[in-house]
Amino acid sequence: MLLGLLAGGTMSKGSPLKGIAMTAFGLLIGVVGTDVNSGVERFTFGFLQLSDRVELVALALGLFGIADFLCNVNRMQLIGSGTKLRLRDMRPSKNEVRQSFWPMVRGTLVGTLFGAMPGTGPTITTFIAYALEKKISKTPERFGHGALEGVASPEAASHSKIQVDFIPTMSLGIPGDALMALMLGALLIQGIQPGPQLISEHADIFWGLIASFWIGNVLLIILNVPLIGIWVKLLQVPYRYMFPSALFFIAVGVFSTNNSLFDVGETLVFGLIGALLIALRFSVAPILLGYVLGPLVEENFRRAMLLSDGDLAVFIQSPIAATFMLTSALLVLAQVYFALGARKREYLPANAQSGIGADDAGPSDSRSASLEHTTEMSRL
Repeated sequence: MLLGLLAGGTMSKGSPLKGIAMTAFGLLIGVVGTDVNSGVERFTFGFLQLSDRVELVALALGLFGIADFLCNVNRMQLIGSGTKLRLRDMRPSKNEVRQSFWPMVRGTLVGTLFGAMPGTGPTITTFIAYALEKKISKTPERFGHGALEGVASPEAASHSKIQVDFIPTMSLGIPGDALMALMLGALLIQGIQPGPQLISEHADIFWGLIASFWIGNVLLIILNVPLIGIWVKLLQVPYRYMFPSALFFIAVGVFSTNNSLFDVGETLVFGLIGALLIALRFSVAPILLGYVLGPLVEENFRRAMLLSDGDLAVFIQSPIAATFMLTSALLVLAQVYFALGARKREYLPANAQSGIGADDAGPSDSRSASLEHTTEMSRL
């Protein structure tokens, strides 16, 4: 769980420090409610409705629904106007299939590798797949100008990662991204505890999930390919109609969970908070990750302390636990290393322009040497 929190915080979109801050904010939201051991209410501020934790649906729809609409409320232009698509226009040619086959294979492998790592979001996976294709391409200048490989590989990586994300979520109880955190919360609400015993204790859910992968992909083909024209038409609906309609359905969905208007108010509050955080370039996905994993971390940490009589060495005595602790430490050190390297790369061009560090050479030679060193560092 600690590895999942650190991975979700440090490897989220944007600054690692901002990701950790959002994870900590999610942990604080998860603390709200009644302590299961002492029965003391924490951070409820006198609201009886908060004694049973913050509602998961209200938090998710506020951060990912209302906040997104508030950030895009001034977008009034139509999308895809004048676009006409036919079914045969979407059929790839033999050259396109040959050009995108190996990028799709490599993207699938990248998504599978990073999907098995808990806490890594889909954004990281797609960027890594894109960078890999650009690195091995003989014509990298085409990327960013419609290169087919730059689309096929990230898409394959994203799709494969979504499937593999279920491995850490179901086997360890560590969600891979915000969507998996939402599914984990739904399972916990139903009294289903993800873990190694899930297959034997809830075989119907496990094999039903496996079957849903196949059924879902078939339904995606049936719905997306023939109905692509309808989806394009939906994008042309004016935002002034889409915005109030979506807010209405969000309010209805939140109210239907507990038949409580207080939950609708929670959604509005978290929507405003999420819009402010998005405007400040904070990633809101780690908040949901911290909210779901926070109570589990607290409960299991306190249980471990009781069983070990308060000895923290219990977390490194077991080889499995020590491996996870070491991986967590390496993850933090890697982020520090990358941050220092980025700061150094920003500092070197300034020195190159001013000719700093020239003792034996003249100003022209020192500037050339510094620029050459900067170029070599960028290539590395």
